[in-house]
Order: sequence, then structure tokens, then C-alpha cells
Amino acid sequence: MNPLAAVLSIGDTLIKRLFPDPASQQAAQLALLEMAQRGELAEMTARAEIVKAEAQSEHWLVATWRPILMLTFGALIVARWFGWAAPELSEAEYLKLWSIVEFGIGGYVVSRSVEKVVPHITDAIKSGGLRK
Repeated sequence: MNPLAAVLSIGDTLIKRLFPDPASQQAAQLALLEMAQRGELAEMTARAEIVKAEAQSEHWLVATWRPILMLTFGALIVARWFGWAAPELSEAEYLKLWSIVEFGIGGYVVSRSVEKVVPHITDAIKSGGLRK
């Protein structure tokens, strides 16, 4: 099964489990299909595959450039808290760095959670455990 079809299948199963009301199910399924038609699901799946391939790379720089970048941004923020501000960074730039770090940490937490949960969901789908 291709990754996009798998995402749609899992999404459909989760929608049926999370939305007991048929009207809510239809609205959520429509939103999922619209995302697929606009290419958003394929784009997200492709991005996830790129990140996964980078993380599994044998070359240390390819595998670690994203964490190194996030640590650098985080270090700039922490340094500012201690009064060691970089001389050329404005308040707006620090706020942007903070947004990037928040997004990166959120993405890491979500990806680790998904990484742990998805195998259980797919096993349950295969065994019929999520069907009503």
C-alpha cells in the first residue's frame, strides 16, 4: 500500500472511531479528502519520508543537521536570557527563533508520539480491533 493510501485508510478509521455522529464523520472525511485533493497529504507524507531518510543516514551531518540547527537556535535564546545577546539580532529575530524552536520541539514530540502509536493502530486495523 502506498503511503498516501495508508494515511487515508488510517484517517478514515480514526474518524469513524472518534466521531460517533454520522454528520461529523462526513465532515471530517470530507476535510481529509480535500487535503488529499489539494496535495497536502502527499506533501506531508513526502516530507516525513525525507526526514526519516535523513535520520537513518549513515553520514553524521545528514542525520544530525536538524537537531544541530534546533540546538543552535535554542542556545541563542538561552544566551539572551542570561544577558549574552548576539549583537546583531533584533527582538523580532529572537521571537522568530523562538517560534522555530517551539515548532521544532512540537514536531519532535508529535513525531515521537506517532512513531510509538502508529504501529499499534495499524496492528489493530489489520486485526479488526478498531471496527465497530
